[in-house]
Amino acid sequence: MIPVENFLVLAAVLFCIGGLGVVLRKNVLIILMSVELMLNAANLTLLAFARAHHDQHAHAFAFLVIAVAAAEAAVGLSIVVGIFRTRRTVQVDELTLMKH
Repeated sequence: MIPVENFLVLAAVLFCIGGLGVVLRKNVLIILMSVELMLNAANLTLLAFARAHHDQHAHAFAFLVIAVAAAEAAVGLSIVVGIFRTRRTVQVDELTLMKH
């Protein structure tokens, strides 16, 4: 049996990597992947506590979070593709579309 602390440490490391990816990277695709990594880390934390407390309801909630993350990825990627078609770049520094 793997202790819950190991899952929490792994989730914390994944969340920190995702947070650093959001803060330090300038490519929109990398930022979206980092947000997905942060959502997966939150899911891992939720499921670790559910396993520790023998609660099966959290699994349904985690499934909903995965569905929302998939929808967020689909909408985000469609926005990125639309911006790339007009601007020919996905670098955050070069996107001044909504600066006015």
